[in-house]
Formats: sequence, C-alpha cells, structure tokens
Amino acid sequence: MTTTTTRPPFDPAVAAALAAARAGDVVTTLAPDEIAALRARALPPVLEEVAVAAGRTLTWHAAPGPDGDVRVALLRPDVVGPVPVLLHLHGGGLVVGTVSDDVAAATQAGPGWAVASVDYRLAPEHPYPAAVEDAYAALVWLVEQADTLGLDPARVVVAGISAGGGLAAALALLARDRGGPCLAGQLLVCPMLDDRNDSASGHQMAGVGTWDRTANATAWAAYLGDAAGGPETPPSASAARAVTLGGLPPAYVDVGSAETFRDECVAYAARIWADGGDAELHVWPGGCHGFDGLVPDAPVSRDARHARARWLARLLDRLATAPAATSDAP
Repeated sequence: MTTTTTRPPFDPAVAAALAAARAGDVVTTLAPDEIAALRARALPPVLEEVAVAAGRTLTWHAAPGPDGDVRVALLRPDVVGPVPVLLHLHGGGLVVGTVSDDVAAATQAGPGWAVASVDYRLAPEHPYPAAVEDAYAALVWLVEQADTLGLDPARVVVAGISAGGGLAAALALLARDRGGPCLAGQLLVCPMLDDRNDSASGHQMAGVGTWDRTANATAWAAYLGDAAGGPETPPSASAARAVTLGGLPPAYVDVGSAETFRDECVAYAARIWADGGDAELHVWPGGCHGFDGLVPDAPVSRDARHARARWLARLLDRLATAPAATSDAP
C-alpha cells in the first residue's frame, strides 16, 4: 500500500525559488560523504564588504578558549558606546559555515547594534562539545572585554540561524547552569534543537524543501557520533533535552510552517511558557528552512526580518525601563 504524505504548501515565492534552484543551490538532503563537497562549494560573503554595507567597523579578536583561541569578528557601529551586541553563531548544520555566514542578516537588527560573530569549530573533525564551548568562551571574553570594546555587558543577546540557533539555545542553557554571564535575550531563527530528529514535521517534510531529516541526521551524527538520538544527550548539545527551560533570558523563536524544524521549535517555545519563561513564537506560513535567505525580497521574508528587529527593539525598551537591582544589605 502506498502512503501519501500531505504537506503544508510553500509560500508562492518560496515554491518558485525551490523550483528554479539549480543542483547544489539548496540543500535538501545530505549524506556524511557529501560534507566535504558542501564545504567546497560554499561561498561565504566577504565580511569587510558586509561591514561597509552595514555601516560598521570590522575588527578581529581572539577569545581564550578551552583548546586555544577562538576567533571573533566584531562589527561595531561608529557611535558612542556602550552599545548592545548580538553574539552571533552562524548556521551550517554544525558541519559547514564560516564566521562570515549570516552576519548580513544579523546586522539588520538595527543601526545601533554591534555584532560579534564566533568562528566556532566544526564537526565531525571537532565533535561536541567543541562548538558550544567555543561559543561559551566567546561570551565570557565578550563580557569581560565589554568596556574596552565599547559594548554594554548588560545588553548581550545570543543569536543564531539553524545550527547557530540551536547553539545559541544551548549556550543560554550552559550560561544558566554554570552561573555564567547573564544574557539579555536569545534570538533563535529556525533553530536546530533536537537530536532525536523524530518530529511529525521532520517526517512530513522528508525529501522536499531545504534541510530534511536525512540531512539533519547527518549533522547530529557528525556532532554527537553514535550518541545522537540516544538517552544521554546533554542539553548543552541539544537544547530540547533540557529538563527545565525556566530561568532563561527572553526568547524569540521563529520557523517556517513547511520545514523540518517546525514542530521542535513550537514545542520549545511552549515549554518555555510552561516553565514560566518569556518567549515570542512566529511560524511563518509557507516558509521552508531558511526561507528569508532563499527569497529575501518576498513579503513573508520582509515580515520575518521586521518582526525580529521589532522584538529586539522592544527588548531594549524593557531593559531601559527595568528597575535597577537593589540590595538588602545594610
């Protein structure tokens, strides 16, 4: 008997872009032996050009990490500080990507924001916990050096797209559990959250669109090895594994309705609310994974970028009006 899977429709602009895409322009599925070829054909933007276009000054830094220095690119607006900063973690399924990827999207947060992009180590050469420990080292360094860099340590928001969004969520959990630097927020764009890779949306979207559950399985296996999907995965590897999502900074979570990560993202936001936390969730109708990068001029893409920027603006307004901490000490 043949089983037919009914899927949510793609937005018309997304559907047209997927239909017109040449082989290699989008990643639908990915096998382990295809990682090297994916890296070879990746064309990251020139970060110096991104900085100029965004009206920011680019500087390079080295954050002391657990296995050597972690390279951090800082794009800072030419305004008097201290300024808020997005600690940015690029996408790429934990197996591909550079410090330059996704930064252009991050600079759209607003003209007053700095962006610090972390060049974390990639799997499978550097499995868990390499990526998240690099991110944590960058966070600690950024907060410690904030005065020197003209940044506000009280307004650090961790941000990421896809695998970077999953790392951002894991970093927020790690900072909470270690009593580390206090984050002002977490901006999670179509985040990769659950190594179990067994959601209804994952099965529903298998083989279509961008980044299906086969590609997802390849990525998680590269990062976690044989432990991927097993009972012992820690939340600092896969944020959906956390026992509780209480005590986290405010979260923005968005995802497409027609992508693998839809259900795990919706579930993550719902768990934050259930644990008494603050989350804003957007499920963009007809969006495939990474739709606003695929079709940046589509109305749904413009709406998604605007919603993220507005959330960040509201977050800054709340921080500015929050009562100052007081002490009960005599």
